Amino acid sequence: MRTIIFATGNEHKMVEIRMILEGLGARILSQKEAGIKADVVEDGSTFEENALIKAGEVARAAAQIPEYQDAVVLADDSGLEIDYLNKEPGIYSARYLGEDTSYDIKNNALLERMAGVPDEERTARFVCAIAAVFPGGESEVVRGTMEGRVGYEIAGENGFGYDPIFYLPEFGCTSAQLAPEKKNELSHRGEGLRKMREILLKKWEREDEDTDRK
Repeated sequence: MRTIIFATGNEHKMVEIRMILEGLGARILSQKEAGIKADVVEDGSTFEENALIKAGEVARAAAQIPEYQDAVVLADDSGLEIDYLNKEPGIYSARYLGEDTSYDIKNNALLERMAGVPDEERTARFVCAIAAVFPGGESEVVRGTMEGRVGYEIAGENGFGYDPIFYLPEFGCTSAQLAPEKKNELSHRGEGLRKMREILLKKWEREDEDTDRK
């Protein structure tokens, strides 16, 4: 069975990842579950660069473990872009106001900064870049987005991070108020993972065909 290692220790994220990648016929492990430690410095200037940095570092660490030498390593870099705030917090979303600052504090701070801003100027989007590094060293990266706007209050229990302030006008709720299946259908991570899923399926089909011809 093929193995996918996702460069994260976030259990909430792994639930979404496993739901979306279900049926690939691969064992899907988090970096934490695989016991891989990697010192990653996310110093890229885009979501794509940071996702590739993470995937590359974890892939190099995985290559040192015999069990994972043939694994595909995936990584994502995601965040919230608020147009009124010049696309802040952007690539610094996880580190906004400090690495260990709770999202309750981050969300309240953003709501305060957006106080008095009218609906039409509250446009925002979630962005997610998904990178893959394959055993041979080649890589792929894709992007998914979800458009919405900054709400006026924290609402919803189904999401994490900035979900409780990300309002979806067409559904009349925040992304944290969506059912998990609906959120995966609409989300930036869901779109990115579905694109990556297609890349993996096509690559593995070609590999299987090459094996059959030998």
